[in-house]
Amino acid sequence: MTGPVPRRKSRSRIVAMSAAAVAATMMACGPVSYEIPIETPIQPKLDVTAFQRVLIAGFVAGGTDDVDTNQETVRLLRSQLRSKSSLRVIDADAMPLLEIAQEQSRSAPPDPQDGPSPARESGAAQNTDRTTAAVALPPRIKEEKDLEPYERLFANTSYWKRIGEEYQNPLIVTGTVLFMPQSRSGFVSRDVEQYDSFGRRRVIPTRTYMERKGFMLRPKFVFIDGRSGATMYSESYREEVLYNAQQSTPALSSYFELMDRLVPNFLSTLSSQKIRGTRVLLK
Repeated sequence: MTGPVPRRKSRSRIVAMSAAAVAATMMACGPVSYEIPIETPIQPKLDVTAFQRVLIAGFVAGGTDDVDTNQETVRLLRSQLRSKSSLRVIDADAMPLLEIAQEQSRSAPPDPQDGPSPARESGAAQNTDRTTAAVALPPRIKEEKDLEPYERLFANTSYWKRIGEEYQNPLIVTGTVLFMPQSRSGFVSRDVEQYDSFGRRRVIPTRTYMERKGFMLRPKFVFIDGRSGATMYSESYREEVLYNAQQSTPALSSYFELMDRLVPNFLSTLSSQKIRGTRVLLK
């Protein structure tokens, strides 16, 4: 006689089901994570409660001629303040501050601290010529050092007080903007994907010598009290973006790309902002 055949398949199935049940139980007992959205308020750097209106007056601009950075900066900041600030934005033509500063420089009186000079002793004509030459500003701003002589414009309190009276004593925003081409060569770290004979992907960090071209943006925002013409606060920024030398990127696109990085900092000066993020909680 032949005995009964062992039911191996049934036993294997039972063992597999038991293992799956144990794994499910362990997973159920493990930690559970939750993503919680949070908002972090940031207080403004400048107290503007005394003002109801803001005038983005204009900027001393230089660098590349491909972008009118005075006009574009005025338009962009006005647009941002209309939607993200309680201040009423004044609509006015952007002031040509480069020309205004040069005109003020030509009409400025000589500095009495300079003392007597051969020019003063030789007649009024030579005195005028020497004075004009002493306070002359670079006719065109090509680099950062060309901006320094223009800083005296923002210290002219009588001028800005007169502008404030014209627009009912608002908060005045002005400053300088330098936007110029930038190039750099050197080794750049980047990740390279590789696949082996089994199709498995690997990411290998490598260093490659590259020539890159792009643009540099250096704005300085000056906040002036339109009631007195005095400077309340100023802050400078510097950003750059570089691309592969073969890549052709319009200057205006690069300008807006760089300004997108700076606008939150500008807005945080005038109004409270909220940084949105998430936190992971384990239960």
